[in-house]
Amino acid sequence: MEINISTPALLFSAISLLMLAYTNRFLALAQLIRQYATMYREHPEDRVLKQIQNFDARLNIIKITQIFGVTSFLFCVLSMFLIFIKWITPAEILFAISLVALFASLLLSLKELFMSIGALNIELGEIVSEYRKQNTSKKLF
Repeated sequence: MEINISTPALLFSAISLLMLAYTNRFLALAQLIRQYATMYREHPEDRVLKQIQNFDARLNIIKITQIFGVTSFLFCVLSMFLIFIKWITPAEILFAISLVALFASLLLSLKELFMSIGALNIELGEIVSEYRKQNTSKKLF
């Protein structure tokens, strides 16, 4: 494969959009953590504590996801610089590392997505449980 300066440049927009998405996930999660921490202080419940534990694990995954995303971006930039100064073989190696870091970032993002679904299932489970207690003859789902 022949690599030129536009090859790693193709990843710039993709990585930038991913970093924006990761930041938005982080900010949304930070807001939820603040809400649930207040909720737990006022009324300590198992459901709320389970959510907070889920949020803690997701926060760590988002942090690692962002680290891999930034690493991918940095190696992409270094790869472009090395192409610019005509060091093609090291540039190809750094570009490959950039792709691996991006792949890891995407896999972690997928894991966090499934954990997010788990948090929603905790909430839905509580609602379904309450509904069944009140309406023993009706089926919700």
